[in-house]
Amino acid sequence: MSRPPLPPFNEQSAIEKVRLAEDGWNSRDAAKVAQAYTLDTRWRNRVEFVSNRADAEAFLTRKWNRELDYRLIKELWAFTGNRIAVRYAYEYRDDSGQWFRAYGNENWEFAEDGLMRARHASINEQPISEAERKFHWPLGRRPDDHPGLSSFGF
Repeated sequence: MSRPPLPPFNEQSAIEKVRLAEDGWNSRDAAKVAQAYTLDTRWRNRVEFVSNRADAEAFLTRKWNRELDYRLIKELWAFTGNRIAVRYAYEYRDDSGQWFRAYGNENWEFAEDGLMRARHASINEQPISEAERKFHWPLGRRPDDHPGLSSFGF
């Protein structure tokens, strides 16, 4: 199975890869999203360490079961060869109705077939009021005309 665009990345293919990842995560479909990772993918996400695709799917399922109304924007930061670095922010609420905004950076490494082999995430989050929310599109893919991450000054 191949997952274009494939490395080595140029600016356009790196931007496309980032948007495809954003679209996938905004789907909140853990089984579908997990298919973008190698069978032996390795992740560092806060205090959790994922060591294969099945663990990634389980992680995502847990994440989206507790992070409700999840909306994410990713932005290319840098790229070279088979690696991409992104900045991102996402908003969600918990089951008590408290909203949060999380900010982070991810470093990605891809196999030759375009599947992600490694994902290293650093994330900070803060509680926000519902009035402070910035991401208001309907659940799912961010519309093409919706502002990107830099537009918000995050």
